[in-house]
Amino acid sequence: MARILLIDDEELVRAVLRILLEGEGHEVIEAANGRKGVARQNEIPCDLVITDIVMPDMEGIETIIQLKRSNPDVKIIAISGGGRTGNTEYLVQAQKLGADKGLEKPFSNAELIASVEELLARPPDC
Repeated sequence: MARILLIDDEELVRAVLRILLEGEGHEVIEAANGRKGVARQNEIPCDLVITDIVMPDMEGIETIIQLKRSNPDVKIIAISGGGRTGNTEYLVQAQKLGADKGLEKPFSNAELIASVEELLARPPDC
């Protein structure tokens, strides 16, 4: 299937999403923050990136900007529960800056899988 880069500072979130995505036949590469995620994408290009927005070191908005700068065709799903403030406006900003889709935590397994399938089926430059 596809190679997916999963960027989230919460190890448990990464573990759960990895199991879900691998169960769908995808290869999953993990990164604990945006800086590591950008480095991983440069080392091992992935078909799709799922990134949290509120993270230490390099937050998701900057991560999306850097990922799109180096690989404009990479498809990105931004995920966020809004951090401590619960502000989901981050997802709107993420989409304005290059994310193809935004999902508010908590989202269902079906919602994530449908989003992944939709973006992977989409041709470049859509």
